[in-house]
Amino acid sequence: MQAPNPLITTSPNRLSGTPVFGGTRVPVQTLIDYLEGGDPLEAFLNDFPSVSQGHAIAVLEVAKSALLAKAVAA
Repeated sequence: MQAPNPLITTSPNRLSGTPVFGGTRVPVQTLIDYLEGGDPLEAFLNDFPSVSQGHAIAVLEVAKSALLAKAVAA
């Protein structure tokens, strides 16, 4: 399954503007919380079947790109 476009959406009328996976009501922060807690991606996907693996990976790639773009050379 291909990831939707846009990958992430916000709306003041949905979850008080929390960024969610596009086309769902699943907060992106939930994926981050799962991974920070040591859970595998598969656990998140099993608990939130409205998010495809491709969608989750695409969102993580966006986060990675943003993080690396802000990296400061030492």
